[in-house]
Amino acid sequence: MTSAADTPIRGYTASKDQLLARLRRVEGQVRGIERMVEDDRYCIDVLTQISAIQAALDKVALGLLDGHARHCMHEGAAEGRADEMATEMMAAVGRLMKRG
Repeated sequence: MTSAADTPIRGYTASKDQLLARLRRVEGQVRGIERMVEDDRYCIDVLTQISAIQAALDKVALGLLDGHARHCMHEGAAEGRADEMATEMMAAVGRLMKRG
């Protein structure tokens, strides 16, 4: 069993409840798209919903990046790992930007 003292503090810890709520909404949207396909809904309507999900996930990603920059990178810099942390974050940003 993990105690509160053992739980690491992450950049998103303060907004964790909001983050989880947003992810649950995204999950519901994905289930909605599944129903749309099952119901043979119009292609453009399905694509519109996919676009909305991508936008919602982008907001989640930006929030995580913000928390990482403000907390994790600050901590890493204090430990003398600023360059390593910056490289790691920029690699994550690069992965986020590579789409279809």
